Amino acid sequence: MISTIVPRRFTRVLTHWRGKLLPLQCPVCHLALPAHHSLCCDACWDAHHQCLLCQCCGLPVSQPQARCGACLSQPPAWDRLVAISGYHDPLPQLIHAFKYQGAFELALPFAQQLSDRILTPAPVLLPVPLHWRRRWQRGFNQSLHLAWALADNLDTRVVDTYLSRARHTAPQQGLSRQDRLHNLRGAFSLHGPLPASHVAVVDDVVTTGQTVSQLCRLLRKAGAKTIDVYCLARTDLP
Repeated sequence: MISTIVPRRFTRVLTHWRGKLLPLQCPVCHLALPAHHSLCCDACWDAHHQCLLCQCCGLPVSQPQARCGACLSQPPAWDRLVAISGYHDPLPQLIHAFKYQGAFELALPFAQQLSDRILTPAPVLLPVPLHWRRRWQRGFNQSLHLAWALADNLDTRVVDTYLSRARHTAPQQGLSRQDRLHNLRGAFSLHGPLPASHVAVVDDVVTTGQTVSQLCRLLRKAGAKTIDVYCLARTDLP
């Protein structure tokens, strides 16, 4: 309980004072940001390409669909994927600032945008874990901060001790599908009983989906009946 609640309160306090001590600027164009905006300015958000996503795999579709043709022929390891949108401007800049530039207060507006798209929240949120070495290098786990903020909006709880990285892995970016599979083999482990039959894996960006698929397979073996994926963006497959 302490590991979940205390850091969440710390993030709220730090975000509150950071907003008072520093000028409000759009994280994309760095121009002055009105107080009622929390993610980016209107001009940058209007440039954002809002695309329709399949409600199952999260890939772009031409019209709203519960399951696209690809999902029907080869279902993903999860049941439903919810993202703010595709990986289009200004999301890449915002996500990069969130992950690599210490702007973890962006978890709050990210969570608001994402929670507005989640109709039936999972009662338990499971953030994708970082290996201790990468967490030490980055300073925080962006998926965990996003999960804390989502839990506030969705009235759910975060369990951040159930999933862990069993070993350090190379970054998935730039690897082939076969190399991604090999890279993730045995990378994750579960601890204790499954916290709920309906869970959601929380990640920042889903690309090929290999990371969350690996976690979903472990969760299925542990007895999970329904698995959602909540992420900031879903990239197009090459």
